[in-house]
Parts: sequence; C-alpha cells; structure tokens
Amino acid sequence: MRMRQMCGGSETQGPAPSQQGGRGSNACCFCWCCCCTCSCLTVRNQEDQRPQRASHEIRTDIPACEESPTPTLEEVCAWAQSFDNLMVTPAGRNAFREFLRTEFSEENMLFWMACEELKREANKSTIEEKARIIYEDYISILSPKEVSLDSRVREVINRNMVDPSQHIFDDAQLQIYTLMHRDSYPRFMNSTVYKDLLTSLAEKTVEA
Repeated sequence: MRMRQMCGGSETQGPAPSQQGGRGSNACCFCWCCCCTCSCLTVRNQEDQRPQRASHEIRTDIPACEESPTPTLEEVCAWAQSFDNLMVTPAGRNAFREFLRTEFSEENMLFWMACEELKREANKSTIEEKARIIYEDYISILSPKEVSLDSRVREVINRNMVDPSQHIFDDAQLQIYTLMHRDSYPRFMNSTVYKDLLTSLAEKTVEA
C-alpha cells in the first residue's frame, strides 16, 4: 500500500491476474533485469527449416537485453502512469520484455524493437535485408515467432515486400504496440516482475 501511494495514480483500471515471472539469480553486464538465465544472452533452439531464406540457414539468435542503468524509483513509478512511459526507456522495455517472456509473447517486443531499428536505416540494401529478416521472423506464417496481425496489414506488407522501405512495417508495429498496451501492460503492472522491482527500489530508497 505504501508503494502504491509513493507511485501515485496508475493508468491501469482494476486488478488483473498476477503473473509469476521467472527471474534469474545473476544479472548480466547489459541489463539489471536478471533475465540472463532465461534467454537474453542465450540462443533459442529452433527445429524449423525456413524455405524462404536463400541460404536456408536457421536463425537462432535472440537480441540481448538493451544496455541501461538501474532505473530509479521515480522512473519505475512513472511506468504505472502510462504505457508510453514504460516503452520510452531501455530499462522499461527490458522489464516488460522479461514479463512477456513469462507469458510466451516476447516476440511482440522483439518485433517492435526490430521495426525501430529498421526505421533508423538509410542504406537501401541494408533496408531490404533487414525487412526480409523481419518478415521471415515475425510475419511469415511459417515462423514460430509469428505475431498476430489482421489480414489487411498482412496484405499491404506482402505487396510492399517487392520494394521495401524502412517504414514497411509501420502499420504492423502500431498494431502490435496497441496489442501490448491493451493486453499485456495491465497484467505487467500486477506482475511479480514489476512488484519485485518496485519493492527492491523502495527498500533502497528507505535505506538511503
């Protein structure tokens, strides 16, 4: 109750089911979220062969957690104010990604991050290659990491893959962002991942 008062109002309405987040015991040099023993710096074995890849290789790499300093109590409290506050910082994205992993929906965050990286590219050949990888990893129905998109968005992407730009996935990215906001974010705010971090930072503040 004391921590709720310290953080003030929350964007979420009403209670949501609490999720049990598995947390590793050793933090890595890239993140504070203690997720290294899960998959941040490991690889996921995938048995599927993706025929769309010219080289026929199987991608097993999973992006590492973003490098970020330990968030302050004020920053973590701000995450409860809006989803935008959570997603705007690397620390917030790392914590939310850790929670999504417990719900087996980490691909939503990975897709969103890949789209952000693509939009920063300017080289045409690099854009084409990264767009192809994103398509095969998250859009293709053959991918085990396929994200949930409506048919209209998929059709537009399929047409534009002939000559992709850095904004080819903008509509899809917004759709996944909205899905995470409406579906996963309220549960994250009631999860052990968020509550444990909040408790830890509150205790350190009191000790200081």
